[in-house]
Amino acid sequence: MERPIQPVKPATKVVLVVGFGALLAMMALAGIDSISVLVQIEARNFEIRQNYLTRNRALEQIRAGLYVSGTSAQDYLLEQNPQAAESDRVTLQTARNDVSKALATYARSLGSGQRTQKASFRALQAEIQSYWQTLEPIFHWDAREKQARSDTFMHHDLMPHRTATLQIADRIGGMNERELNASTEELGDVFNRFRSRLILVLAVSLTFGIVLAAAATLYLVRMARDVENRFKDVSKAQHELKDLSARLVEMQEKERRALSRELHDEVGQSLSAVLMEIGNLNAVMPPGNSELRGHVDSIKKLAENSVRVVRNMALLLRPSMLDDLGLVPALQWQAREVSRRTGMEIDLSADTVADDLPEDHKTCIYRVVQEALHNCAQHSGARNVRLNVVQHEDHIELSVTDDGKGFDSESVRGMGLLGMEERITHLGGTFQVNSKPGQGVLLHIDLPLAMVAANARVKASA
Repeated sequence: MERPIQPVKPATKVVLVVGFGALLAMMALAGIDSISVLVQIEARNFEIRQNYLTRNRALEQIRAGLYVSGTSAQDYLLEQNPQAAESDRVTLQTARNDVSKALATYARSLGSGQRTQKASFRALQAEIQSYWQTLEPIFHWDAREKQARSDTFMHHDLMPHRTATLQIADRIGGMNERELNASTEELGDVFNRFRSRLILVLAVSLTFGIVLAAAATLYLVRMARDVENRFKDVSKAQHELKDLSARLVEMQEKERRALSRELHDEVGQSLSAVLMEIGNLNAVMPPGNSELRGHVDSIKKLAENSVRVVRNMALLLRPSMLDDLGLVPALQWQAREVSRRTGMEIDLSADTVADDLPEDHKTCIYRVVQEALHNCAQHSGARNVRLNVVQHEDHIELSVTDDGKGFDSESVRGMGLLGMEERITHLGGTFQVNSKPGQGVLLHIDLPLAMVAANARVKASA
């Protein structure tokens, strides 16, 4: 039973297109969001690291300046040489300038929300300012005062102030480290949230993709099943068409054979009888009646012409010699007739062909030769044609070669060639046409002879 062809529903196409489009859009948005978040995380991490390094370097410069200032102040108080003492004073002033620059750098790195950091930094600034103020009087002492007051100043004023200042700097350093760790933890939380969101998006995309892939797979499987069913229907229809074509060819040959027999046996014999009666009438007719004799002669000529036309029609439909004498005599007669009508030189070689060929094979080869000679006469303008029929044990070959104008056999295929190919393929044979413009035509067919070969083997064994 033939299956109806179901067209693809537009709604199915829309669902698949929208589904895949949504999946791609979801993946694209997830990718863009992931890249954006990663860029923000990287930028924030870089900012935190840079701030920490900047503050840490500033604190190191402050500590170094304080150490240098304490050493320079001690050397200034102990130095008796005025020139050397001046050098120590310049070194101490340079350390003070370095500390001021480091404080300014640290101040710029503080954000608006860091209240604890700012309070500790202001305490550090105040302590450093008090430290510088503590050092200020020593530059106005003379040598006697420096010798008298230096030891007390260093132990009771300079060292406690510097120690307090360094302790504040250490506390700020600790706060910087704690802030770095807190920021790192904050980034870790952000990254964890981002990872969770990304996993969720990937899970949703994967689930949606699996559902969509399953739907698409089912749809494709159904389409493949429909295509397979349609292919089977087409193959069955093609096979039925081939069988129908073969039956039509067979019926055509039977009708031609019947018509040929009818024309030869009925019409031909009737016309022959008419000729005989005309001869009898001519014998008994009075000799002096020339007018009547002229009419009888005209009737005789018309009857003779009709007999010739009927005989030619019968031979063209199907020569009786094909059934009575075999393939080779029929091919020889056809070659003579075509050569007589067209003037082509036709060379036939069929010495190895047996008389017991199957009826279908004889008819097929005869019709192929008939169509090939017709094409040579009507289309190719050939002057010489070579027919070669060779019978082997299990197959028979036919080749037709002409010296005509040829054609492009790759792109041109007329109804005559298609009819030849249909006959040959129905018998399980092969059909080839090789031709190029200006190079003539080579037609080659090969028909299997399985039944003939089997009969020959049976006879040989008997």
